[in-house]
Amino acid sequence: MPEHADTGKPLGAFLRARRELLDPAELGLPDYGRRRVPGLRREELAQLAGVSPHYYARLEQGRDRNPSAVVLEAIAKALRLDEDALAHLRQLAAPPPRRRLRDTVGEKVRAGLAELIGTWTEQPAVVIGRHRDVLAANDLAAALNPGFTPGRNLLRDVFLDPAARDVYLDWTAIAHGAVAGVRSTVGSELDDPRLTELIGELSLKSGKFRAMWARHDVEERTAGIKRFNNPLVGEVVVNYQALSVTGAVGQILYIFSAEPGSAQSLTPRRPR
Repeated sequence: MPEHADTGKPLGAFLRARRELLDPAELGLPDYGRRRVPGLRREELAQLAGVSPHYYARLEQGRDRNPSAVVLEAIAKALRLDEDALAHLRQLAAPPPRRRLRDTVGEKVRAGLAELIGTWTEQPAVVIGRHRDVLAANDLAAALNPGFTPGRNLLRDVFLDPAARDVYLDWTAIAHGAVAGVRSTVGSELDDPRLTELIGELSLKSGKFRAMWARHDVEERTAGIKRFNNPLVGEVVVNYQALSVTGAVGQILYIFSAEPGSAQSLTPRRPR
């Protein structure tokens, strides 16, 4: 089974991937010599979580998909999960009701929101969809980063465009954040046809993406700093805030502002 094909047993795939990231030595576990697979053995994780090895194996194999809240907390602690990953684990264990297909494809941003950010003359802003499609952007955002153009997909840009490493000065962090953000946004809906197509394409074309997706990292950053190599002005350092769009599941509005001392860099003029 390809590394990205975790749609059938998402809970088990997540548990297995996170278990394989743990270092036995860091956890003080005895050294039994060379291990055939990375990370902890199932029985070691079960021991740390205080559950039976047989029960834990059933969870990973998808034969038991209804662990109690107490068991989830214990497993999360053993896996050293942070709050984002714990929330994701809970969602995989108790997925919300499936939404209609028409709600997961053909994403569009509300016209009013697109018009609003289009009037902003000092702050770049872009609306990103659940699959990291650029749904709307104002002129400042497109001038800041040509990838912020409606119709583009940021995952494809980051992993498949050779120029991406020049544009994104912190490429590894950007790539990791994009993958972990998609995991966080889609939650348990891994059989979303649009997502399946995108993940399949990226997994075939990019070894870097394939390795990052297989880690099952989960994170949705709501603020931070990004560094771009702008074609007109060179390095641009900006702060950003990420806001969920009300009434549009998975859509995020990113608003950028200049780092102190670099305000002039936020208004590069595109050639006519």
